[in-house]
Amino acid sequence: MLPLHSLQSIIQQLVREEWGRILASLIKTLGDFQLAEDCLQDAIVTAMDRWPKNGVPDTPAAWLITTARRKAIDRLRREASFAAKELDIAYLNDLEQRAEGEDESGTIPDKRLEMLFTCCHPALDEKTRIALTLRALGRLTTEEIAAAFLDRTDAMAQRLVRAKKKISLAGIPYEIPGEDILPDRIVSVLKVIYLIFNEGYSATTGEALTRTDLSEEAIRLARIMWSLLPEEREIGGLLSLMLLHDSRRRARLSAEGHMVPLEDQNRTIWNKGRITEGISILKDILPKPKTGPYQVQAAISAVHSESQSWEETDWPQIVALYDLLHRIEPSPIVRINQAIAVSYAHSVDEALAMLDDTASDGALDRYQPYHAARADLLSRSGNAQAAIENFETAIQLSGNTRERAFLEKKLRNCSS
Repeated sequence: MLPLHSLQSIIQQLVREEWGRILASLIKTLGDFQLAEDCLQDAIVTAMDRWPKNGVPDTPAAWLITTARRKAIDRLRREASFAAKELDIAYLNDLEQRAEGEDESGTIPDKRLEMLFTCCHPALDEKTRIALTLRALGRLTTEEIAAAFLDRTDAMAQRLVRAKKKISLAGIPYEIPGEDILPDRIVSVLKVIYLIFNEGYSATTGEALTRTDLSEEAIRLARIMWSLLPEEREIGGLLSLMLLHDSRRRARLSAEGHMVPLEDQNRTIWNKGRITEGISILKDILPKPKTGPYQVQAAISAVHSESQSWEETDWPQIVALYDLLHRIEPSPIVRINQAIAVSYAHSVDEALAMLDDTASDGALDRYQPYHAARADLLSRSGNAQAAIENFETAIQLSGNTRERAFLEKKLRNCSS
């Protein structure tokens, strides 16, 4: 009999790695988001009961999808009214025949790209598209998605429920759009992918600084999209950006598990293969017309990646690139990052003035990176008391354990 702790570890890994693929396949078959998610959860509970006695199947993911589909059939039969018409009965019979005919050792068709476009359908507002994809493909919790949007958890939960119902009631298709409308759907899809990557690269909550599964999933989805639309340069820009960021993953934690900022990272352990690939993509797309925000962000990351040390970084070039990025896509977040670059290219006082001007309307009062950036600038300017106040606010707003520990260390250094 399989030990319970080993079983739990297997199931946790399976859910982490295969959830999106299994759920997408179920939704494609059932046509009901909530039903598919509920039945998949039921299948996992069944696995916890049966696998200790019968052993783990050769292909656990295929076992889960078959079990979930059969549970869906049972639910639909129980819910069917006496007045069910022949079409409903035929649908149930078809589902049952598929489930009975499935080989649990077989492979599951990968429907994640169809699911991605479904979650990003224009019938849903942009915020809902991102949130739903994070839930369906990244399997982030409602709390994590709410944190990514700076929303209340209960409000996000209601948003997700409404989205699932709307997909079902509106009959939104689970398919890759045709070539005539595909380009128009790219912008929101790229935003979704990048937010998934960001949650993986810098987890908003929990003990771990990174969630490699989410970062890898975002990179994988971008690769698939670019293979579909090789002329869409922003897809290449996003892929380049994520590869360059992800190249530093190993250097972001010390041997003791402490967060290491970019300036202190051991650049010899950056992933050279990802840097080479990211810069190669960037060199291929930048000379072409129509530069987009992801390409500019990738160019900024490339400057860091090609610098031999923090001191040798071309800060004036980074400032100029952030200025271009702000013209293309104005945002206070861009200005925060530009202010940090300005502090190294010109002066800390100039950077503080830019930061304070950006936050003058109060919109950034609860935005943790703003307070962390301002605390760092104030500390470097010699204004320890004001720096301490901002460090304390940044720590209070941080939901990640390692990030808080890093800020608390900086606070202690500032106070001493």
